[in-house]
Amino acid sequence: MTDSLTPELGILADPTQLTEPLKIDGCNPELLISQLKRMILIRRVEEIIADLVETREAKCPCHLAIGQEATAVGVAAHLIQSDRIFGCHRSHSHYLALGGDPYTLFAEVLGRATGCSGGMGGSMHLYDPSHGLLGTVPIVAATIPIATGAALAAKMDNGTDIAISFFGDGATEEGVFHESLNLASVLGLPIIFVCENNLFSSHLHISLRQPFNSITRYAVAHGISAKVVDGNDVVEVSRAMGELVNQARESRKPALLEAVTYRWRGHVGHREDVDVGVKRNAELSLWKQRDPISRLAQSLENQSFLSSEAFSTMWQEIDTLATNALEEARKAPYPVESKLLDWVYYERN
Repeated sequence: MTDSLTPELGILADPTQLTEPLKIDGCNPELLISQLKRMILIRRVEEIIADLVETREAKCPCHLAIGQEATAVGVAAHLIQSDRIFGCHRSHSHYLALGGDPYTLFAEVLGRATGCSGGMGGSMHLYDPSHGLLGTVPIVAATIPIATGAALAAKMDNGTDIAISFFGDGATEEGVFHESLNLASVLGLPIIFVCENNLFSSHLHISLRQPFNSITRYAVAHGISAKVVDGNDVVEVSRAMGELVNQARESRKPALLEAVTYRWRGHVGHREDVDVGVKRNAELSLWKQRDPISRLAQSLENQSFLSSEAFSTMWQEIDTLATNALEEARKAPYPVESKLLDWVYYERN
């Protein structure tokens, strides 16, 4: 983690670096084990969704965050139900990290009425107000201004709630991102902009789209405090997020967190090795050495907090939980036809 913000990411963007186990001295081992379980749940659920896409049982486009689990879990650790949280097109991980039910996510991806959006939204339109998630949308950068508006509302409520906006590095190339940072800075809004910089926007690497590879330079331009972290280190993400959340709650000021990570699957779909035609085999194999799950598990084992046998059992239990959730979702009914227009047009009583 660093507060010295430069336009280049350095070793954070180098997949040959930062492959060692995490530094967990002084951390609560029970919390770390809980975060490990949540990351495994995200990984396993998304692996299953990838299988559903490959077999075409899932009909909607699915954007997977496999490999990026630590950012979602580290950020979610400091949020509460009354915070106003908004995602993007790649938000399965955010939904689950916040406490969402795998069953309702599977049901939504399969278009069933018991899905989190009533089976009408699919993979990219997730809604779970019981955990603070007020919406995700497929349009790049679309929820950034909505989250900024939610932060304005939170400020006017005179409480301590904050807004969160999750987005990728590609969203920073949309004008509304800069407008939102400017407004949040000028008005002093309690929002944290969370950029999961996985270095790709669809099939284009950031080096082909921007003159520099770090996003925090935009925070500097708008007078917003920022931190850049290894997004595959849940301890580092959580520590940085904790500081920014405290600032937002107490000082009611905006901030930006840039978490540098890498998605293992393509822009959309189940394939690992391609990104809309771009082969990433060699680079992907290197980034897998920075697996956020194995790095944390190895740290816990090194300090005798978790044995390899217990880790294996953990995987098996979570796999069973996810598999059972999928089977239940498959049994759920589809929405009735009358709901198609009921949920599109509003009728005043």
